[in-house]
Amino acid sequence: MNLAQLNIATMLEPLDSARMADFVAQLADVNAAAEAADGFVWRLKDEDGPGSTSYRLLGADDIIVNLSVWRDLASLREFVLGQAGHRAVLARRREWFDKASVPMTVCWLVEDGHEPTLDEAEAMLLRLRADGPSERLFPFTYRD
Repeated sequence: MNLAQLNIATMLEPLDSARMADFVAQLADVNAAAEAADGFVWRLKDEDGPGSTSYRLLGADDIIVNLSVWRDLASLREFVLGQAGHRAVLARRREWFDKASVPMTVCWLVEDGHEPTLDEAEAMLLRLRADGPSERLFPFTYRD
C-alpha cells in the first residue's frame, strides 16, 4: 500500500497576479524536489506546466490543487517539513492563500500503482470533512 495525499488552498488572487508571482516562480523547483524525494511515487501534473495549477476542485476557480502518492506518511512528512525549498514556501503561505476553516488536506491508503483521480480525491476530502479522521482517512496533521 502507498499513501495518497490531496492538499488544496484558496488563493487570495489569481495565479497570474503580481501577488502570486513568487509562489508560481517556485513551483518548478519545489515539484522537482518532491519528485526526487525518497518515498515519492507519483503526482498530478499539468500538461504544460511545472505543477497542477490548471486543475480545480469543489467547483471553485480560486482553489489550487496538489495531489500525489508517497510510499508512506513518514516520507511525505519528511518532504513537506524537511525539504528547505518546500519549507520556505510553506512559511510564506499566508501571503498567497486564505486561512482555512475546514480541512484542506486528506491522506488515504491506495494500492501500489494506483494514481488517484481528482474525483476520488475530492470525495475523500468531503468524507473527511463529514466524518472526521479515521485510521484509513486523515488530514496530513493527524497523529496516530
